[in-house]
Amino acid sequence: MALDRLGHAVELVTLREARPEWTVAWPGNVHCAGPASTRYLCSPHLSRWISERARQFDAIVIHGLWRYTSAGVWRGLRGLSVPYFVFPHGMLDPYFKHAFPWKHLQKSICWRLAERRVLRDARAVLFTCEQERRRARLTFPSYACHERVVGLGIAQPGADAVAEKQAFLTAHPQLADTRMVLFLGRIHPKKGCDLLIRAFAGVAAHDPSLRLVMAGPDECGWQAELQKLEQQLAVNRRVVWTGPLYGGLKWGAMRAADVFALPSHTENFGITVAEALACGLPVLISKEVNIWREIQADGAGLAASDDQEGTASLLEHWLAMPDTVRARMRANALRSFSRRFELNRFAHDFVQCLKSA
Repeated sequence: MALDRLGHAVELVTLREARPEWTVAWPGNVHCAGPASTRYLCSPHLSRWISERARQFDAIVIHGLWRYTSAGVWRGLRGLSVPYFVFPHGMLDPYFKHAFPWKHLQKSICWRLAERRVLRDARAVLFTCEQERRRARLTFPSYACHERVVGLGIAQPGADAVAEKQAFLTAHPQLADTRMVLFLGRIHPKKGCDLLIRAFAGVAAHDPSLRLVMAGPDECGWQAELQKLEQQLAVNRRVVWTGPLYGGLKWGAMRAADVFALPSHTENFGITVAEALACGLPVLISKEVNIWREIQADGAGLAASDDQEGTASLLEHWLAMPDTVRARMRANALRSFSRRFELNRFAHDFVQCLKSA
C-alpha cells in the first residue's frame, strides 16, 4: 500500500464483520465497530468505538456518505480535537438528483438530519478532481464545507506488456490484426453503451479492420437489447463482447486497443480511464466524466457531450487524425497518468493535504 510505504500506518474500521480476505489485502489492522443493522448500517457501537480510540490516530478519513458511518464518526468525535476528513467519492453529484428522485428524497432527509453537519464540521471535504468539487455544490441546500481537491491514484499496470497483450489476443483470436475501440466497464445505461454502438455503426465503413470491443459485466441484463441494436445497425460482426476482464486480461485488452471510449452520462472519476492512460491508451470520453478537463488539457484524449452527436464526433475526430497526432496522444496519455493519477504520487499529495489542512 502506498501510504504504508511512506511510513504511515493505516487502520480500517468497518461496520460489517471483517472477512479473512480483508486482512490479507489490507496491510494494517481491520476493526469491526459493529455489527450494524438495516441498509443504513446503523450501529449504536460506532460512536463509542470512535470516541474511546480517536486519540490513537492523527486523522480519521470517512469514505462515502449516506450510511451511518459518517454520522457515527461525527458523533463520536464531538468535543475531541482529532481532525476528520470526508471523501464523498461522487456521492454529492447532482446526476442522482434527477436520475433517482425517490432516492434523492431519502438522501435529502439524511442531509437535513446529519450529513450537512458532517461536511460542515470536517477539517476538509476531499474531491478527486475540480469538476467533482464544482458539481457537489449544486445538489443540496445549506452546502458549506472546506473543500480540497486531492485527486486519486491507481497502481501501475503489469510489467510485461507484450505477454499481457498476447494473452488477451489468444483469448480472443478474432481480434488479431484489427484496430480496436475498447469499452471497459459495466454494461449499464449510465455508461452510454448504446451511444457508442450507434456511433461505431456510423464510422465502421471507414475502415474494415475496425472493431468495437465491449468488455464488462452485464449487471442489469441490457446486453441482449444492445446486441439486437447492433444487428439492426448491421455491425454485429464488428462488435465483440468479452464479458468481464480482470488482471492480466484487462491490461492486455488495453495494450491491444487503439483507443478507449467511455461516453458515460455520469462518472465521478473513471478508474478505467486512468488505467487506459497508464497503458498509453488515448481516451474518448464524455464531458460527464469528471476528469475530462484534465484529460483535454494534457492532450491525452478527446471529450464531447454525452449524446449521440457528441459520441459520434469523438470517433470521427479520432479516425481523421494523422498517425503522428495519434502517436503524440499516446505519449501524452502516459505523461498524464504519471503526472496526475499514479498511486505513489497520489499518496504523497494526499498526506501533504492532510498535514496542511
